[in-house]
Amino acid sequence: MRLVTFDDGKGARLGAMTASGIRDLGPRTMLDAIADSSGLLAACEKAPLVTEAKLLAPLPRTPKNIFCVGKNYHEHAKEFAGSGFDGGAKDVVPPFPVVFSKPHTSIIAHGEPILSAMDPTGGLDYEGELAVVIGVGGRGIRKADALSHVFGYTIVNDVTARHLQKRHSQWILGKGLDSFCPMGPAILTADEVPDPTELTLSTWINGQRRQHAPVRDLIFDIPTLIEAISASITLEPGDVIATGTPAGVGIGFDPPVFLKPGDVVRIEVPGIGVLENPVA
Repeated sequence: MRLVTFDDGKGARLGAMTASGIRDLGPRTMLDAIADSSGLLAACEKAPLVTEAKLLAPLPRTPKNIFCVGKNYHEHAKEFAGSGFDGGAKDVVPPFPVVFSKPHTSIIAHGEPILSAMDPTGGLDYEGELAVVIGVGGRGIRKADALSHVFGYTIVNDVTARHLQKRHSQWILGKGLDSFCPMGPAILTADEVPDPTELTLSTWINGQRRQHAPVRDLIFDIPTLIEAISASITLEPGDVIATGTPAGVGIGFDPPVFLKPGDVVRIEVPGIGVLENPVA
């Protein structure tokens, strides 16, 4: 199923995105569905179609900050290492996952504007990413068991103010700004994705494809990330892990090509859908 959070004028509601449109699954939240997904398919078959609705982020407020992973595709690690924005890291390919976070206040929905004014330094960049939504929480999750803890998958744009990222070294002040985490349009439930390495991710800027890579190219795969993060941090239902971005970001160009007002960022993962946001 492709689950969405939408507003039809009656407040935020849970829905299922189908070929015929959004079906209203009632006043439950996405966190309610993650906690108990039994009966969702049957409910969807009987649910009314919504005629007009605004898509919200699937998880407008996550239980904790969004976990993000830096330099997790081989080719992106190379372009980042040569960009001057990697904070002087010694390793092109990190020996362990590079994990940082974005606060929930950075989350926006499909169609909502990325606010370029949040970055006064003019270094606005995009990072299309597959994101994992945790279903069954836990601490000390073993790699072999990790995928059984996944509720589903969505798309995240890890928008970044590159000069702020470089200035502060700790990445949260370059990546956690308001509107810097577009998310959506839907959560594709894990039963539809028996092997997430078969997914592909593509990013377009103003219609020009900049990023395209299979998820199998991750340096640290999804089970490894879940094992590493949960080793000493309890993961909760609804926690989100953005798995990293492939090569093709703005700083990979010579000279760098940063986003500007009027640009449109479009990210697609077949099966999940398209996350598109204008730069305002």
